[in-house]
Amino acid sequence: MENLFDAAESCLSACEIKEKLQLTEQTAQAWGDGLLSLESKSAPKPVDEPGRPEKPILVSAGDVPKRQLGTPAGLAALIHAVTHIEFNAINLAWDAVYRFRDLPQQFYNDWVHIAIEEAYHFQLLRQRLNELNSDYGDLPAHNGLWDMARHTAFDPLVRMALVPRVLEARGLDVTPGIIERLRQAGDNRTIAVLEIILRDEVGHVAIGSHWFKYLCQQRQLDSEQLFRELITQYFTGRICGPFHYEARQRAGFSAAELSALEHLRHTR
Repeated sequence: MENLFDAAESCLSACEIKEKLQLTEQTAQAWGDGLLSLESKSAPKPVDEPGRPEKPILVSAGDVPKRQLGTPAGLAALIHAVTHIEFNAINLAWDAVYRFRDLPQQFYNDWVHIAIEEAYHFQLLRQRLNELNSDYGDLPAHNGLWDMARHTAFDPLVRMALVPRVLEARGLDVTPGIIERLRQAGDNRTIAVLEIILRDEVGHVAIGSHWFKYLCQQRQLDSEQLFRELITQYFTGRICGPFHYEARQRAGFSAAELSALEHLRHTR
């Protein structure tokens, strides 16, 4: 029987979009059918860069095209940026499966499920780009999500704290405002896609919250205190707000954690 870790590595390393999507679907199906084991004779290898197409060209965050919704080009730039996030999120999900071993089976169930949903989000957004006579790769993008994946590859606890609960949770804060601006512009097609993504991302962040707290409990660590320490250690710049309290609470944030985020936001 093939093991899940080798299958996840294949998904992670695939460069062509069509191949990555097909492997994601096939691996999730095989895992759901009980055809993949959690036994592997090889340890995970460092993954400096995941498989991805030649385009988009990667640039620094400040060089990504500005996203003003008042024009078709601005709308396409906004959707392209979110599409890139979702493509990166497919790789992040498979990296979590591939990299972190000896965890409960539910951990792998959760991250395979996330990989499938991120692939679905990517396809919805790419279709919307195509409707606007654009495509994924037409514009530059930045690599912030994967940079943090590299920095947190040494420990699933740190990964769960900082990728789902900080970087991905930012989408819970900003997406409602984007939806409102799109509503004012009358763009119901893009709104429908973003509402699906927002709904699912609450669940993804909640999964990150669950496993962060599980790992803290296993190591007898105070999750709220450690979360504050990790943010202070890894995010030295400004903490962006405001925060979508209701969505973050549904995604597993405690009142103390939200208070700590507000404190950091106003003291940096």
